[in-house]
Amino acid sequence: MSSSLDTAGTAAAPGENGRAAPPRQARKGGAEEQQRLPLLALSALTVAVFLTSLTETLPAGLLPAMSGDLRVSESATGQTVTIYAIGTALTAIPLTAATAGWRRKRLLLTAMAGFAVANTVTAVSSSYGLTMVARCVAGVAAGLAWALLAGYARRMAPVPLQGKAIALAMAGIPVALSLGVPAGTFLGETLGWRVAFLAMTVLTVVLLLWIGAAVPDYPGQERGERPKMLRALRVPGVTPVLFVTLVFVLAHTVLYAYVATFLNDLGMGRSTGLVLLVFGAASLLGIWIVGAQIHRRLRSLSIASALLVAVSAALLAVLADSTALVYTAAFLWGLGWGGVPTLLQTAASDAGGDFADAAQAMLVTLWNVAMAGGGVLGGILLNLIGSGSFPWTVLALLLPVLAVIVLARHHGFPARRPSA
Repeated sequence: MSSSLDTAGTAAAPGENGRAAPPRQARKGGAEEQQRLPLLALSALTVAVFLTSLTETLPAGLLPAMSGDLRVSESATGQTVTIYAIGTALTAIPLTAATAGWRRKRLLLTAMAGFAVANTVTAVSSSYGLTMVARCVAGVAAGLAWALLAGYARRMAPVPLQGKAIALAMAGIPVALSLGVPAGTFLGETLGWRVAFLAMTVLTVVLLLWIGAAVPDYPGQERGERPKMLRALRVPGVTPVLFVTLVFVLAHTVLYAYVATFLNDLGMGRSTGLVLLVFGAASLLGIWIVGAQIHRRLRSLSIASALLVAVSAALLAVLADSTALVYTAAFLWGLGWGGVPTLLQTAASDAGGDFADAAQAMLVTLWNVAMAGGGVLGGILLNLIGSGSFPWTVLALLLPVLAVIVLARHHGFPARRPSA
């Protein structure tokens, strides 16, 4: 994708189909009221985010059955989640650079086709080694798609609606975590874990047809325009956004990856599904709020998100013996976390400017490094201290996150975003 077209400071004259956008009509509310989001095309991106997010965490609910069929321990089977994140983390940057000249639609179709093949191999494999290879390939394909999707959503939308476009695309994350994982687990328990992965393949094939029919195409970058990854780090604001991404996602994952264990130790193990449902519903509300306000309030929304997650962690650390407060904490956690992917990807694109593609690729890499690291750190804490250490760890990690957001008021998380 052409980075200069993906940032909020670019002209929005061309519409979705290359036609000129409606002229401003000040007396009737301006261009924002005259322009509309291409919902059918954006919804295809939402489904792509949903499928990649769901496939990453799906094994967590299917470990006993998968480990039995693959003849390995549940701990070893759990590494199918880790290898997915590693595949994404190791290849998002080099693959994004290598495919910078590809047309965007061709690249998205290729990534999702690879994703479908990897899920199919996972579904039919009886070998642990082959399954791990397939999961790594799925992570590679997902990482390539993730580095592409935020910029793709921005390019489809008029400038005043770009934040809403990214929010709609990123809505697939909380839906996958709160509804998709329980549904996939139920399907796996009812019909077998292989059916759950084959269902991912079927949905991806449908999505490929959807993308082909409804999603507009855009050119890639000319060879002379392709940015170097390391040069993006020297752009003011990129480093603070990447730091916040790494530490914020690490803090979230430490608790989320072991939320079932944490709740079980509280005597609420049977309520895990309901707690996650509350978390997911609040996440959707958070995404809606962020999508409606991000164009004007990226900085304040970022601070509010970190504060909400911190308050949730404080409640779980101090008052977790109250069932009502656990649900309250889950709601605040989801409300704060829901819009974080949209906020961080928008901040990275804004800060990156002409290097937005490089900034997005590094964000995707660090996101998955943080997810893998959160699982490892959570496991160490669980063995050494116990699940009660998770909320306190989240609080400790969020302190530098808040500090960096507050200090990055000129670049990274500015009080005023780049004008249209």
